[in-house]
Amino acid sequence: MIASIKDFFIQFIEPGIATSTAGTQFLQVATAALLLEMMRMDSELKDEERQAIASTLQSQFNLGKEQIEALMALAEQEAHEANDYYQFTSLINKHCDHSQKVQIIENLWHVAMIDGHLDAHELHLMRKLADLLYIGHADYVAAKQRARESAKLPA
Repeated sequence: MIASIKDFFIQFIEPGIATSTAGTQFLQVATAALLLEMMRMDSELKDEERQAIASTLQSQFNLGKEQIEALMALAEQEAHEANDYYQFTSLINKHCDHSQKVQIIENLWHVAMIDGHLDAHELHLMRKLADLLYIGHADYVAAKQRARESAKLPA
């Protein structure tokens, strides 16, 4: 995982500082991988979900289109090779404060809701990830509500 992430950032982010920003790089891949995992939780992969992930990554990390495409490809590869979610959530826990982790949960909710409904598998993954990120129930519910309002879904 480390070599492919390092190669990505050497190629697409600022050459020469890739090793000094390893935490940010791992965080970007971890966040993208979790968002992509959420997209795969329901039975259909939709373009609107992929676009929501790209938009989230762009706003969260201020990356260009080419960087986002490469990041998503790398994150898909890393998620496919992963045995569990801990390798991603541990990076997020290490490099994010509580409000950033709540924002990630809200982004995950947004991806889960973008198609207009919540699947049981999506709900299960949300609870699991919230627990791994040490997000309390009140923040979990508030993030869900904000995502629901953003997606214009009924309460």
